[in-house]
Amino acid sequence: MADSKIAIYGAIAANVAIAVTKFVVAGITGSSAMLSEGIHSAVDAGNGGLLLVGLHMAKKPATPEHPFGRGKELYFWSLIVAVLIFGLGGGMSIYEGVVHMQQPEALSDPFWIYVVLALAALFEGASFLVALRQFRRKSAGRPFWSSLHGSKDPALYTVLAEDGAALAGLAVAAVGVWASHSLNMPVLDGAASVVIGCILAGVAVLLVRESRGLLVGEGVRAETAAAIRAIAQRQPQVLKAGLPLTMYIGADDVLLALDVVFAEGVAAEDATATVVRIERAIRERFPKITRIYIESRQRIDLAEAEG
Repeated sequence: MADSKIAIYGAIAANVAIAVTKFVVAGITGSSAMLSEGIHSAVDAGNGGLLLVGLHMAKKPATPEHPFGRGKELYFWSLIVAVLIFGLGGGMSIYEGVVHMQQPEALSDPFWIYVVLALAALFEGASFLVALRQFRRKSAGRPFWSSLHGSKDPALYTVLAEDGAALAGLAVAAVGVWASHSLNMPVLDGAASVVIGCILAGVAVLLVRESRGLLVGEGVRAETAAAIRAIAQRQPQVLKAGLPLTMYIGADDVLLALDVVFAEGVAAEDATATVVRIERAIRERFPKITRIYIESRQRIDLAEAEG
C-alpha cells in the first residue's frame, strides 16, 4: 500500500499544477486540444484523491458485517475512477473537439502552448517513472505486460495507466496544435481533442475490465492454483487434494478454501498436523494468501472430491 500512495501523491501533485497551467493557456490561446488536456489533468488529480479514499477504506478492520474486512473498497473506488476517466475525461474531450471542429477558430501565437506541453510532459514523465518504479518493485522481475495484467493493486496500475495516457495525450495535443497553426487549419486542433478523448476512453475501458474482474471475485492465476494443490498432495498422508477455490478480497489479501482427502487409516492428530504443515507451506510460498480454510475428508469421499 505504501508504494501505491507514493505513486498517487506524485500523480496528484503533478496533475494539479499542470491542470491550472493548461486552463490558463487554453483561455488565452483558445486551443481546444489544450482545454481537453486541462480537463484530463483535472480529472486525473481528482481520481488520485478517490484512490486515496479507496486505500483508506480498504484498511478498515473487519467487523461482524464485513468479517473479511473492507479490502474490496479499493476495487470499487478504482471502478469509479475508470468511469470518471471515460465520462469526464474521454467524453468531455470528444465533445469539446467535435464542437471545435464544427466551429473552428484560429489559434493565437502557440508559443505558450508548446511551453506548457513541454512542462507537462516533464512532470507527467516524472510521475510516470515514479509509478513505474513502484510497479517494477512489486512485479518481482516478471515481464511488464504479464505483471500489469496480473496486478491486483488497482491504485498502482491505475496511476500508471493514467500517466501513460497523459503522455500520449500530450503528444497528440502538440501535433494537433502544430498542424492547426502551420497549415492554417483550426479544425485539426479539434480533431486532436477527439483523439485525446478516444485515448482516455480506451484506457478507461481497460481499467473497468480489470476492476470488474476483481469485484466479482477473481481468483489466483492457474499456475498458482496448481502449485497450491501440489503442495497439499506432496504430503504422504494426503491421497488427493481438490481444486483450490480462491478469491482476492484485497490487493494483498487472498482467501483460499481447499478440500483434502486423507489416506485410509490416518489418525485425527496426524491429519491435523498435516493440515498445519500445508497451511505453513502455502503461506511461506504465497504470502498474499492470508486466509486458508482446509476441509479434510476421508477416503470414502474421494469420488465427491474428484467431482
